[in-house]
Amino acid sequence: QVQLVESGGGLVQPGGSLRLSCVASGNIFRMNAMGWYRQAPGKQRELVARITSSGSTNYADSMKGRFTISRDNAKNTVYLQMNSLKPEDTADYYCWAEGILTGAGAYGFWGQGTQVTVSS
Repeated sequence: QVQLVESGGGLVQPGGSLRLSCVASGNIFRMNAMGWYRQAPGKQRELVARITSSGSTNYADSMKGRFTISRDNAKNTVYLQMNSLKPEDTADYYCWAEGILTGAGAYGFWGQGTQVTVSS
């Protein structure tokens, strides 16, 4: 079974930065797209950013210019660099990945989430 483990969340002041990491492990033949989503209390989960296996990226409008997604294919790891953080960025951030499992097809997977709190 594929496991996604996020790290890097925490408390940061407005205007500060955080770098989230997500490592995929398990019986993975290859990784396809990976990305980050977030969910604030009482709100719907929303897309933050996605990156394809070839490096093409997609961002939600509110994150453009502040957040940067990247990946290390050799490590099956996706990163999210978050700069100029605002209180409204406070949420649980979830890693998502689509991988082709050895001996099986492609599946989407979610991490457990890491909390980001932006507050003074």
